Amino acid sequence: MSTLYNQLPAIDRLLREPALQALSAQYGASFLTQILRAMQQQARDTIRQQQQLPHWHSNWAQEAASRLAQRSRSALRPVFNLTGTVLHTNLGRARLAEQAIEAVSQTARHAVTLEYALDEAERGHRDRALADLLCELTGAEDACIVNNNAAAVLLMLSALAPGKEVIVSRGELVEIGGAFRMPDVMRQAGCLLHEVGATNRTHLKDYRSAVNEQTALLMKVHTSNYQIQGFTKAVDEAELVTLGDELGLPVITDLGSGSLIDLSRYGLPAEPMPQQLIASGVSLVSFSGDKLLGGPQAGIIVGKKDLIARLQQHPLKRALRVDKLTLAALEATLRLYRQPEQLHESLPTLRLLTRTQESLQQQAERLLPPLQARWGDVYHLAIAPCFSQIGSGSLPVDRLPGYAITFAPKDGRGSSLEALAQRWRKLSIPVIGRLQEGRLWLDLRCLEDESLFLRTLTS
Repeated sequence: MSTLYNQLPAIDRLLREPALQALSAQYGASFLTQILRAMQQQARDTIRQQQQLPHWHSNWAQEAASRLAQRSRSALRPVFNLTGTVLHTNLGRARLAEQAIEAVSQTARHAVTLEYALDEAERGHRDRALADLLCELTGAEDACIVNNNAAAVLLMLSALAPGKEVIVSRGELVEIGGAFRMPDVMRQAGCLLHEVGATNRTHLKDYRSAVNEQTALLMKVHTSNYQIQGFTKAVDEAELVTLGDELGLPVITDLGSGSLIDLSRYGLPAEPMPQQLIASGVSLVSFSGDKLLGGPQAGIIVGKKDLIARLQQHPLKRALRVDKLTLAALEATLRLYRQPEQLHESLPTLRLLTRTQESLQQQAERLLPPLQARWGDVYHLAIAPCFSQIGSGSLPVDRLPGYAITFAPKDGRGSSLEALAQRWRKLSIPVIGRLQEGRLWLDLRCLEDESLFLRTLTS
């Protein structure tokens, strides 16, 4: 065994080899030395446990290069999203428009007027420029931006109802991803949840009878991630605003995945819009930036000026504020809404949602022959109609008709599909599909770069 240990090269000798000197120039001497020491320790462990040298012992440079490349790979890697979910929570939700990407790049490269008012040559507020734009688009008096919609709800409750009651319909006590529940948010904000109505039916009289001297807010929560059907009744915002005006209580709404456009114009399921709720008199409306809006992750609050001022002055606002890159991306995205007639082309989210079934079928017919040539010996490939979904956490029950290419193993073994899916996840650009009904489905709705996809999957 000592003979095997003697065959392990010294680190300083390895570092003098030309191939490893090239790696040192590329990755840095310190990083390379760290990798070589780990390899050396692994080799000693292999000798001790198996009485043999590791399989890569004859080529330390090649093994070091592989490990350096693996360790240097970004944790946030581009993937082909062929799951059929456009706003996929685990895959980053909305893809940014090119204008937003350029804005982020410019903001990252230069000093910017984040909190500097050029006219007065003094400190300004980082939300101001976007607040003016949001007011223009929604008709609100003022706006506030935080890091996501859960933070927006937390800030509204913490600033406006600490130690007080907030009245919410029992059918709107939603849970979003990661077991994050509305009652938990209220507890964290120091509010007292006052549930009214039943799971399926809530009436205006339920809110009225629940109001007392401890009531601070009437709240609506848009149930975008589930539906209750059948014998149902809900109170809309306009009715609740009338009651709130009568009793002197603000009405706030958590819209979740709020859209700034009428989606029904594009043949998509209609969603309530912030500007509609503002027009109906709702005091504050919160919604996400990275869902149907098509921008970066952010929580947006629009509404009455005096209430927004209270949010801006609350200590939590500083903890929840967004950085300059998010603001740059969000501003560029919002500016696209000034040209709604071009939005279906300029905004990736809307572009993907509005792809026609016919265009997806044509794409499948173009892709099938080269994929058949590469994978047809082992798998049955077919073009199949399918239904995509808008989001995994937002509008998950609404379906969009489309087409997919499916792979079924000729040997009939499900393990073959699992192995194929795993293999594709290890590609230079991972391909993420879905396993369903004994087939691996590649839903084409989110695939735009066909040539890169084919190079990746057929190489």
